[in-house]
Amino acid sequence: MEYFRNEMIRLHKKDELSDDEIVDLMGFVNTIITHITNGNKNEERLVNIMGGTVIETESEKLIRRGKAQEIIEMGQEFGLDDTAILKRMQEKIGLSLETASVYLERYGKQFVRR
Repeated sequence: MEYFRNEMIRLHKKDELSDDEIVDLMGFVNTIITHITNGNKNEERLVNIMGGTVIETESEKLIRRGKAQEIIEMGQEFGLDDTAILKRMQEKIGLSLETASVYLERYGKQFVRR
C-alpha cells in the first residue's frame, strides 16, 4: 500500500494524474482497504451489491456536493422556499428528495443572509 501511495503521489507531482484522478484513486483504495479489513464474511453480500452498480467516485461526490451548495445558496439569495430549493436540486443534479433534504439541512444554515 505504501508503494501504491508513493507512486500515486509521484505521478501527481509529475502531472500524470490530475487532482480528480488522485482523489478518485484514493477513494477506491480506501474502499478496498475497508473491504479487506472487514474480512471475507461479507464477501457474497458485497459482490451482490457491487455487481451492476455504478460506483460514484470521490471527485463526482465533491462536484455533486458543490452543485447542491450552489443551488441552496442561490435559492436562498433569491428568496426561494425550501420546497423550491429541494425541487431544483432534484431536477438539476438528480438528487433524491431524501439526499436533497440532507444537503439542505447541512448547508442551508450556512447561507442564510440577514
